[in-house]
Amino acid sequence: MSGTTAGARRSTLVLVVATAVALGATACGGTTKNSADTTGTGNGTKTVTKADPNAPTKKDLTVAFLPKQVNNPYFTTADNGGKKAVESLGSTYKEVGTSSGTDTAGQVSYVNTLTQQQADAIAVSAQDPGALCTALKQAMNNGVSVVTYDSDTNKDCRQLFVSPASAEDLGRTQVQLLAKQIGGKGEIAILSAAQTATNQNTWIEFMKDELTKPSYKNIKLVKIAYGDDDAQKSFQQTQGLLQEHPNLKGIISPTTVGIKAAAQYLSGSKYKGNVKLTGLGTPNDMRAYIKNGTVEAFELWDPATLGALAAHAAIALESGQITGTEGETLNAGPLGTYTIGKDNTLSPGNPTVFNNTNIDKYNF
Repeated sequence: MSGTTAGARRSTLVLVVATAVALGATACGGTTKNSADTTGTGNGTKTVTKADPNAPTKKDLTVAFLPKQVNNPYFTTADNGGKKAVESLGSTYKEVGTSSGTDTAGQVSYVNTLTQQQADAIAVSAQDPGALCTALKQAMNNGVSVVTYDSDTNKDCRQLFVSPASAEDLGRTQVQLLAKQIGGKGEIAILSAAQTATNQNTWIEFMKDELTKPSYKNIKLVKIAYGDDDAQKSFQQTQGLLQEHPNLKGIISPTTVGIKAAAQYLSGSKYKGNVKLTGLGTPNDMRAYIKNGTVEAFELWDPATLGALAAHAAIALESGQITGTEGETLNAGPLGTYTIGKDNTLSPGNPTVFNNTNIDKYNF
C-alpha cells in the first residue's frame, strides 16, 4: 500500500456505517481504515458519489483475492489472472484463503483480517451466500471496495458480482450437453460442490427448469449429491450414485473438483463409456479423460479472464470510475468494455464447450 492517508484514498467515497457488529468487532479488533470517521444509515452498504468514467486509475492500492479454496487449480488460474491485471494497473495483489471449500468461518476470519489490515479492495468467491455478509458489510463500512467473483453473496453484501457467465446459460447448456450424449432418455444425477454454494444452487435451479421442457420428458433427475469440492468425497459420491442407481445414464458435475473426481472414478470402472459425464471443468484437468473416452464434452469459461475482470472492477470501484450500478460501463483494458447488468452483475461472456477436437488449443 502507498503512504497515502485513508482520507485521501477515499476522497470520492461517502461511507455508510452499520450499527456496531459484534462479530466484526471481536474478530478484527484494532484500528480500521475509517474507524474514526463513521457515520451513516446502518444498512451495511458503501455508497459512492456519481461515477466518473474518466477519473484517473488509482495506483498503489492493495487488492486481496479470497477464493473459495486456495490450491484449487481453477481458483489458481482465476487468481493468477487477477494478479496479472492488478499488477498491470500499478497496484499490489495478494491472495488469502482456506484449503477447504466449506470453511465459511475461515473465510469470515480472512475478511475481518483484511479489513483490519486496511486492504483497499477485496475480491471474494463466497462459500455461502449469507455467512460472509456481516464481515463484508463491516469491510465496506470501513472503506473497502468489495467485489464477488465466481460465487456471489447476497447482493447487498457487495458492490459488484463478476459472474462466470449467464447463470441461466450455464444451467441449461449443461443439461443440453448431457441430454445429447445420452440420447435424450434415462436417469441422470447431479454431483455438486457444497450444499450452500450460491453459484451451484443457481445453476441447478436452471437445470431443473430446463428438464421440465417436453424435449426432456424421457430424462429423470434421480439425485443431487454433494462432494463439497473435495476430491476424495466427490470420488466417493460418484461411486455411491452408481451403486444406488444402477440404471444411471449420466452425471452433471458443475464443479471443477467434482467433474475431475467423477471422471477419475468412471475411467477405472465398468461404467466407462456407458455412463456419460459432463459439467464444468478445466481443460488441463480433463484432457486425459477426453482422450481416453471417459468424457465426450464439458464446458467452462476462461477463469483467468474472470479473475482479471474482477481485478479491473475492484480497482475501478476504488478509483470512482464506477459505483457498481446497473447500466454503468466498465473499461477493463485489454479485456474490453462491459456494461453492468441487473443486480449489479457483469460477466465475461458465454461458456466454451471442450471436446476432442479443440481441447488441445487450451492450457489452463
